[in-house]
Amino acid sequence: MPFPAFTGPAAVSSALDAAGYLPEPGIATAAYLALRMGRPLFVEGDPGVGKTALAHALAEICGAPLLRLQCYEGIDASQALYDWDFPRQILHLRVAGAGPDGGAARADLEMSLYDRRFLIARPILRALEQSPAVLLIDEIDRADDEFEAFLLEVLAENSVTVPEIGTIKALVPPLTVITSNRTREVHDALKRRCLYLWLAHPDFAREVAIVRRRVPEAARQLVADVAGAVARLREAHLLKPPGVAETIDWTLALHLLGAERLDRESARVTLGAALKYREDLVRVERELGELLGG
Repeated sequence: MPFPAFTGPAAVSSALDAAGYLPEPGIATAAYLALRMGRPLFVEGDPGVGKTALAHALAEICGAPLLRLQCYEGIDASQALYDWDFPRQILHLRVAGAGPDGGAARADLEMSLYDRRFLIARPILRALEQSPAVLLIDEIDRADDEFEAFLLEVLAENSVTVPEIGTIKALVPPLTVITSNRTREVHDALKRRCLYLWLAHPDFAREVAIVRRRVPEAARQLVADVAGAVARLREAHLLKPPGVAETIDWTLALHLLGAERLDRESARVTLGAALKYREDLVRVERELGELLGG
């Protein structure tokens, strides 16, 4: 079955909203076009702006499984496509070894080692087989140039050839979401195959709306105070500015401690929910009043 036929960006926006993801118009438009054009969506932005969350929300509104490939330095095609289950192949050899020892039987046995039941499908192959599916290729900037070139070929064909089995092609090309934290530049050849979306940190009003949805029991003043403090922290040139996830965590931590607004002492004892580097903690504690607007 194909992906749902959304009537336009507004329909995608409403569906994402109902799934718990509050999109800006540009996000809904990019998602709609990716679905209609069958193009991968290349999503770039700072850590914590909601890139991975967008892929999860798209899978939910499409009623499709989300298959995630986490990239890292040194990742290669076997981690992305498939591998052979060697322990099961060896066990199969041992069990079948008690059979006839003729040449034909031996050849049949060798061929049976590469049966589909011994193939371990990795995320990309699973996305091609389980169509329609949403394929999340997370943090492509951590992978190397060779993996980018391999990925470009797979996305162009929406198929994979397993020499021992044959070609596996998606009945419905997966909706592919590729994310990057921009720790390095991704090659233009890959970007040209995609629709590009830059995700910035949300503005104050949208961040308040996101946090209120995720922590509805928190006091309104507390949510506003934390969102305002996080906005100032993002302008303070920290090693790792807090993302939306940290805003939610910080609000929840303060709420669990009974706070109804953010003051200097409550901020000081809960900064670990928002900041993840000692250097950032030391600096913010030293300039707490200024950075928190106090």
